[in-house]
Amino acid sequence: MSYRIGKPVLTLPLVTALLVISCKHKPPVTFVKDIAPLLYKNCSTCHRPGSAGPFPLLCYRDAAKRAKMLALVTFTHEMPPWPADTAYTRFAGEKVLTAGEVELIRQWAEAGAPLGDSAAQPPMPVFNYGSDLGKPDLVVRMPEAFQIKGDNSDHFMFMKIPFEIPRDTFVRAIEFVPGNRALVHHVNGHLIRYPFDKKKDVNDGEKIVDSQVFSVKELYDKLKIANDDGSYPLLKPSFVNYLPGVLPTMYPDGIGGFSLSRKNAIFLKDIHYGPSPVDTSDQSYFNIFYAKEAPKRPTLEMQLGTLGLSPVVPPLVIPPNEVKTFSTRIHAPMDMSILTINPHMHLLGKSFWAFAVTPAGDTIPLIRIKSWDFRWQYFYTYKKMVKIPKGSELVAIGVFDNTANNPRNPFNPPQTVQERNGSMRTTDEMFQFIITYLPYKEGDEKINLANSNGSANSH
Repeated sequence: MSYRIGKPVLTLPLVTALLVISCKHKPPVTFVKDIAPLLYKNCSTCHRPGSAGPFPLLCYRDAAKRAKMLALVTFTHEMPPWPADTAYTRFAGEKVLTAGEVELIRQWAEAGAPLGDSAAQPPMPVFNYGSDLGKPDLVVRMPEAFQIKGDNSDHFMFMKIPFEIPRDTFVRAIEFVPGNRALVHHVNGHLIRYPFDKKKDVNDGEKIVDSQVFSVKELYDKLKIANDDGSYPLLKPSFVNYLPGVLPTMYPDGIGGFSLSRKNAIFLKDIHYGPSPVDTSDQSYFNIFYAKEAPKRPTLEMQLGTLGLSPVVPPLVIPPNEVKTFSTRIHAPMDMSILTINPHMHLLGKSFWAFAVTPAGDTIPLIRIKSWDFRWQYFYTYKKMVKIPKGSELVAIGVFDNTANNPRNPFNPPQTVQERNGSMRTTDEMFQFIITYLPYKEGDEKINLANSNGSANSH
């Protein structure tokens, strides 16, 4: 048998020989040429000193001694962690490997992790130690370490972290950096801006108070939140938040941000530490990035579900040995430009799906997470803003698995788990969908958000 390609005739044995020769001369997969670019793009942002990864992945030696493990965790898609379904929606800063890239890592590991031409090695990425956004203009630390008792209990604390600056200043972004990444579960941070002549000493009062022991009034009194005349300063709510896996975000110039006065306090209402079997401590801090001018378009926030504007239907009660579906929905009060979204559930979460249905009946996909993982809860920022027309129905649907088949079920045997007056204990449940948005302006869909910074932190 022969194959005619134009005028020349190739016999089948000759074709086979050419294929064999071609395969033999296929260039080998090396760290320098193939693996380093993948690691620098998808892994090194977390796997570096001062960040979430338990070991660095910055140089050949870092990767070579873990080559087989890298092949395994990328094949199973455990790493890099990116829960959102990229076939449904795309976001800025995605950490996702293609099937071909996973195969490159496998081939490299099986070949013994060859280095390649060391002279051609790409430069290692440059990171700022202790920040995912860059070098901050100001670092504000907890004034004292919080001592976490090894009693296997959750701890919910109110904290006041005072600081002063030379003059009123505009801020572009703020980043919370947990000192104890294993135990800091969430942070809800508000900003207190004291009028200069109404608070003589912002450091007055206690700094850390157990929120489960005292009433809110007692907590405020112990922390001495009030002005010297007894009046209360205005709070900027939710100016910084943190969850396991949260992505700190810096929007383009003019979008988002706020101002600081000369006398300020970060008010954590609250900070939640997960259970620990041993005594340990935490001294977290905040990176603050200044802006050149006042924000032209401050962001707004809408929260659906638990503690939010829309109820969970049916009420969030998950009986033992059941897989149950819940939803929450609300109508857009205006034409909206969505920048960032944050789905949130606890240990029984199985999947999360959110979308919008316009008045014309069109569906706008927002996010789909097929396999919920409590350890990785991102703030997902779109590559470009998503327009939601006024009157559209915003819908979030969550599936919860309260069976013994759920390896993260906190109870064995399974017990009834439910929402408890907004309890944030990991053994209770929550179902939230948080949306950061702007009132829509023509052309918002064209604004590039893809340079918004962020990387993942592990619980």
